[in-house]
Amino acid sequence: MTIHEVLEPRPVDPALGGIIKLAVLAVGGQGGGVLTGWIEALARANGYACQATSVAGVAQRTGATVYYIEMSPQCDKMPIFSLMPAAGDVDIMIAAEMMEAGRAIIRGFVTPDRTTLIASTHRALAVSEKMVPGDGIASSAEVIAAAEVAARRFIAADFDAVAVGVGSVISATLFGALAASEALPFSRAAYEQAIRAGGKGVEPSLRAFAAGYEAALAGVAPPQAKGATVPPQVHAPRGPQRLVQDWQGLCARVANLPAPAVDMALAGLRKVVEFQDTAYGQLYIERLEAMAARDRSPFDLTREAAKYIANAMAYDDVIRVADLKTRGSRFARIRGEMGVKAGNVMQVTEFMHPRAEEIAGMLPARLGARVEASPKWMARLDRWFNKGRRLRTDGLVAYVVLYALGGMKPWRLRSLRHQHEVAHLEAWLTRALGHLDRDYALAVEVIRCRRLIKGYSDTHARGLSKFDRVLAGIELVAGREDAADWARRLREAALMDEEGKALDGALATIRSFA
Repeated sequence: MTIHEVLEPRPVDPALGGIIKLAVLAVGGQGGGVLTGWIEALARANGYACQATSVAGVAQRTGATVYYIEMSPQCDKMPIFSLMPAAGDVDIMIAAEMMEAGRAIIRGFVTPDRTTLIASTHRALAVSEKMVPGDGIASSAEVIAAAEVAARRFIAADFDAVAVGVGSVISATLFGALAASEALPFSRAAYEQAIRAGGKGVEPSLRAFAAGYEAALAGVAPPQAKGATVPPQVHAPRGPQRLVQDWQGLCARVANLPAPAVDMALAGLRKVVEFQDTAYGQLYIERLEAMAARDRSPFDLTREAAKYIANAMAYDDVIRVADLKTRGSRFARIRGEMGVKAGNVMQVTEFMHPRAEEIAGMLPARLGARVEASPKWMARLDRWFNKGRRLRTDGLVAYVVLYALGGMKPWRLRSLRHQHEVAHLEAWLTRALGHLDRDYALAVEVIRCRRLIKGYSDTHARGLSKFDRVLAGIELVAGREDAADWARRLREAALMDEEGKALDGALATIRSFA
């Protein structure tokens, strides 16, 4: 995507004494204040009167800060500047994230008769998107399509990735994009001088400015359509020869599954073996082979089972959470995301909130069952552990505790939690296969319902409750010609909101005709 122009850009004639109105929408950490400061310095250094204001958003990723700048050539009479942008009255809109561009369009700040819209195509998900149990991510493609219609000029690129690539932040690349747009009557050298005048991080900012300038001119390819897939990366296994041979033997068995299921089964096998060991991976393959033995073309059942059986077998328990939190790759990722440099000290605080059920689930199956059946003991466990503890894993004691918990994989298969998970998995597969002979599509939809169960602690409990309710609703429509369609609707309704209101409505509809 290159600079898109619906009409020729509207020139600004300083002799007319016109006011240039520019707004920036940015969330915390994106340097909106720094960008605003550069724009102010740029205007004043070139003989313009300038005023900048800002109104903070509600909170991180629930509302962007609106920075608003008005500038006008110096004259005998100083203009009276506004404090906030008005709908239909913005010359330049800069959005530091794709959905912020969409919000600017919705609020009327972007209009086809005057507005140059500069937006980064990357996403920083809002809280509302993360709260949705299913896929709540808004479509960037729809915002881009709207921007191409709503703006006089639309400049888009992944300015965040460009900034990271040169070791800087997005404010500098957006400043470069503003210069490339030529929407302000200043030279590129004047922009660069504004950065130098700031006196902080000058060289990285100038590199990012130049990269943003070029990115704005060159543009980027439009974002991948939702549903597009990236081929899995295949890595040669490393480790003891015996384990490598076991892995290769499992891969050979995967290759003998129906072709439509092979890729998914291989990914599932990796997940299951990483969760436990190759013996556990063998159990996964045996379950898939049993499904394939009863399946038929187009083998949707086996393909979906390959995904969801792996998810069911690699459940999130205390052992897995502790293991993930103490991996070197996780600390490396955090260092990269935080931009930690050599000589910096990084401190990591983990928030642990185990429920009594998680603690009882770690006990031996028989003992854990007795504890779980005792309200008194469950209350004690809840009182002892469910306190929202904060553990500093950059320190020795907390790290060793979590590392020891993460190393309890050999114990996992004897725990109460594992017993519960196996029983639930077998009941789910039995129910799905029970529909196979008379309604193949319904059997596949029951397999897909496992998507409702995910996460840890309270999140897992809510998902499990929705799963049970959806399967109960499926039993009400089983035998109907549209049973599979209703099963899909129930699952999608369960994924629409955390409280389950949409699912309540779908179940009420089914009960009305059941």
